[in-house]
Amino acid sequence: MSHLLDVEQLRTFVAIADTRSFTRAGERVHKTQSAVSMQMKRLEERVGRPLFARDGRGVRLSQDGERLLDYARRIVRLNAECLASFEGEALTGRVRLGVPDDYAERYLPEILARFSTTHPRAEVEVICEPTPMLVERVVGGDLELAIITHVASKGPAEVIRVEQLLWVTSARHTVHEERPVPLALGRPSCDWRRAAVERLAEAGIHSRILYVSWNSSAVGAAVQAGLAVSVLPESGLRPGMRVLGPSDGFPALATCKIALLRVGEQSPLAAALADEIRESLDNLSATGVAAE
Repeated sequence: MSHLLDVEQLRTFVAIADTRSFTRAGERVHKTQSAVSMQMKRLEERVGRPLFARDGRGVRLSQDGERLLDYARRIVRLNAECLASFEGEALTGRVRLGVPDDYAERYLPEILARFSTTHPRAEVEVICEPTPMLVERVVGGDLELAIITHVASKGPAEVIRVEQLLWVTSARHTVHEERPVPLALGRPSCDWRRAAVERLAEAGIHSRILYVSWNSSAVGAAVQAGLAVSVLPESGLRPGMRVLGPSDGFPALATCKIALLRVGEQSPLAAALADEIRESLDNLSATGVAAE
């Protein structure tokens, strides 16, 4: 195969792999759906292999597509780094981002990877603290932006993601059958803690708070060890955890709103990071993983 690969086609291919949707990939790379489809047809012609397989109404990579994906990511990243190195006005400096530790674990890898690709000369300082403390830091000017769990009482913020809150227990234990139900939750000011206790009380289920921590790893450890039940958003599920629902006697919980908090005028670097966060976390515009 002697043909050169087109970087723009590879960039669109990576976007499809990330979003599992031709439509959402088009939004990310600013192309129409038909343009995305044409790009992928030409990319398949260049490599001489089918890159996609149907997955219901969605899209998934074929075996050859999976093989191409790692190369595509590296080529796109190197291309961006090369261009950035020649830009005289490339954004430099430091931007301070706050994020709770549970969100950091799930979301920061993609956010930082994307941001370092497009802004290789920038420094990101990350502060991991619970949402109430991050709100105070942003309002006080110690942070330029923060990813927080949003509730109206904490003031205005841009909601960028919504997830279902779930009851979780160990997949290998039956601690959820104990009464009172032992719980592993955050401190008294935690909104998830209040929601969990209130919903159990409404359902007539007696509970007791056995483990308390701001740290999601500590809470997750108590759950996975079979010591307690907890509450997590969908993306917080880990191997070894089991979701509890009405069939297990646990009432449905509300959704969790994840927001981006910024106060005052933003530096160009902070605005650029905010764009990457929005792109990485957005699930509000999705109406399903449509292939077309």
